[in-house]
Amino acid sequence: MEKVVRETVRCPETFGHSYPKDLVAFIYERWQDASFVERLCPRRERCQFELAPREVLEQVLSTCYQASLLREEERPVMFRLIIRDRHLFPAEEGPPTGIHRLVFSRTRPFNEYELHRLAPAADFYRTLIGISIDPQEGAQIWGLLHSGTRWMHAVYGGRKTSPPLPVCLVVYVTGAGQISVCIGAEIIASLNAGQITCPTLDVFNSRWIADSLAFVHAETWALHQAARARSGKIWANLDTDFGKNIGQQAIRRIISVIRNTHHGGLLVYLPPEMTQEILEQNSFMTIKYQFLEYESRQRFRTLTLRIMNTLAEMHGDPRDPEKMVGWLEYVNSKNETISLLDEAIFDVAHFIAALSAVDGAVVISKRQELLGFGGVISGDLDSVGVVTHALDTEGTRTEPVLSERVGTRHRAAYRLCQKLHEAIAIVISQDESVQIVKWHNGSVTYWDQVPTGVPGF
Repeated sequence: MEKVVRETVRCPETFGHSYPKDLVAFIYERWQDASFVERLCPRRERCQFELAPREVLEQVLSTCYQASLLREEERPVMFRLIIRDRHLFPAEEGPPTGIHRLVFSRTRPFNEYELHRLAPAADFYRTLIGISIDPQEGAQIWGLLHSGTRWMHAVYGGRKTSPPLPVCLVVYVTGAGQISVCIGAEIIASLNAGQITCPTLDVFNSRWIADSLAFVHAETWALHQAARARSGKIWANLDTDFGKNIGQQAIRRIISVIRNTHHGGLLVYLPPEMTQEILEQNSFMTIKYQFLEYESRQRFRTLTLRIMNTLAEMHGDPRDPEKMVGWLEYVNSKNETISLLDEAIFDVAHFIAALSAVDGAVVISKRQELLGFGGVISGDLDSVGVVTHALDTEGTRTEPVLSERVGTRHRAAYRLCQKLHEAIAIVISQDESVQIVKWHNGSVTYWDQVPTGVPGF
């Protein structure tokens, strides 16, 4: 079997089962890739960071693996662990903008039983267990680091900035035999069900998605420019990707909410010119619950445009008419109007996610116009026996897969995308896996939106 290349990194063969020792070997192999190290470690920190000795890292991961197999009152053992000396964390900081260091009066032994006892107090989403490596004693637990939950916004979608983790080893334990190893916030590799996986580049940042939605972003940008001209004021210049970033964060939030419900769902994005056709009798699908063509159906784009206009206006400076603003200014803004608009746009995302609880597809135009839910894809559409599994972000490397391996929700999405080449379907399974489906390079193609190793995404 060919090795799968992701981010120019070779993942291991999928034959047999892998264990913590294999995961360590793979991490050390990745560390030989200079471009990988350069991407994860800024130049100013690269010389200050080294991987833990192989035997020490094997001990740490093996202990985490054993702890993951234990149970805490019938609940899985979950925790985050960071390998860094306590003196390297400031004592006076804390969430939401910093990390709160709490040092035990004496170090605790690093073993699976101590991790099992600490895990309930070290809430996965808020706290890390701090360990250091002593040359004589080996790994020791020195205390806890309270990070708060803002770090999850990068996973679930959101604009709040989180305190950055330093360039050091971080381990996620998310269930029995489920371990992810990170450098700071960047996952190197994960061990799950005896298989080592490494994350791909985010599918939502692919060129093909950008091309598919380019005309929509152009329309929104034209509306923003028209509002700017009508205002008669000096507005700051917006980063042209800003509107796209807002939409991407909202889609992440929709997917993560559906995944957390464990009932699965199907989102279908259609070209705007099909809006009227799909709401009438057609050969593609029927939508049981349709929304009328009022402003409320287009609320997402309305809110996006208001955020763009508000940000540009509030940063307008007659002394600097060429000033450029974008995502950084948005996430750091303390402006009340921006905060309310941000909250509103994610309320819409949660509302859309809730609609997926009804059997059938939630149908949305690529302008983010909510057309309806309970959409049933026609069974008269030709079936798809073989689909293409994309092995990289742009779908340049692929493998054929029989469609009989998946459920009815997936097969319905395949049928629709075979007939409507401009449609994009996002299929969320009850087991929380996510597929993005599109007609691509002459066949129905799906991408796995690879989990981050974080529960709920």
